[in-house]
Amino acid sequence: MRLLDSRNLKLMEFPPGEVPPYVILSHTWGKDEISIQELQYINEQIRNKAGYSKIKRCCDVAADDGFDYVWIDTCCIDKTSSSELSEAINSMFKWYKQAEVCYAFLFDVPSSLDSTAFGIALRNSRWFTRGWTLQELIAPACVIFFDNDWKDLGTKSSLRDLICAITLIQVDVLLGHNIEKFSIAQRMSWASSRTTTIDEDIAYCLMGIFQVNMPLLYGEGRNAFMRLQEEIIRRSDDHSIFAWQDRLSSGMLASSPKSFQSSTDIVRVNSIPAEPFALTNKGVNLKLPLRRIPE
Repeated sequence: MRLLDSRNLKLMEFPPGEVPPYVILSHTWGKDEISIQELQYINEQIRNKAGYSKIKRCCDVAADDGFDYVWIDTCCIDKTSSSELSEAINSMFKWYKQAEVCYAFLFDVPSSLDSTAFGIALRNSRWFTRGWTLQELIAPACVIFFDNDWKDLGTKSSLRDLICAITLIQVDVLLGHNIEKFSIAQRMSWASSRTTTIDEDIAYCLMGIFQVNMPLLYGEGRNAFMRLQEEIIRRSDDHSIFAWQDRLSSGMLASSPKSFQSSTDIVRVNSIPAEPFALTNKGVNLKLPLRRIPE
C-alpha cells in the first residue's frame, strides 16, 4: 500500500501486514487534482493548484492529529497502470475500513454557518450525491467532516440524524453495525440517488458494500452493473435483489441502482429458509415461497 508522509508529502510503500496507522481522505474530485506523477516533481505551477492545497491541508491536519501517514486516492494510485487501478478499486472498501480515521472534505460547505444554514449546506453538498463517497461514509469506523476551510464540522456519529435524513441510510449503519444484516435491496437503495462520472463506476463503487470482487472492464458501460448483480447472486441467497421497480426496464435484474429507490424498507424474512438460486444460460433458476393474501 502506498501512503503519503504527512510531514513532507513523500510517498512510501508498505507491504501487506506492515501498513502503519493512517488517515484516509474522502472528497469529490475537482479539475486540478494532483496525480502520483506530479507529486514526485513538485514545482510552483503544481503548488498553485487547488488539488495540491487539498493534499497539503489534509496532511497538515493529520500531522496535527498525530498521524504520520495519509492515503489520498488522487496521488496514491498510479492510474496509468490498469492492474494497480483494478487492485486499488477492489481493495478500496477494505482500505477505508482499516483507516484509523477518515477525513471527509466538503469543499462546498462554507465556514461559520448557523445551525439552519449548516443543515442546508450539508444537504446540498456534492459529497452526498457521488457514488464513491457512499462506501467512504460507511466503511470507516470514524469519519470527521471538514468544511472548505478545513474546520471540523463533526463526525458521522455526532451528525448521524442529519446524515440519515440526507441519505436515507439506517442509523445502525452509521453506528458501525454489520451491513450484511441489511438486505441487498436496502443496500442498493443507499446508492439509488448517487451518480458517477463514468457509467461503469456506479457498479465498481458498490463492490465493497456487497463484498464482491470482479475485474474492471472500462468500456462495458451499464453491463458493469449487470455483472455486479451476477456476482452478488453467486455469493448470496437474498431474494431482495429482485425487489426493484422501473417502468422502463424489464427482466430479472435491474439496469441501475436507481431502480431500488423504493426499496429502503425491504428486509429479509429470516424465518423462511431461502432456497438457493442461480443464473443459467436460460435465465434465473429459483424457488420462491408463496404467501396467501387474505381477501
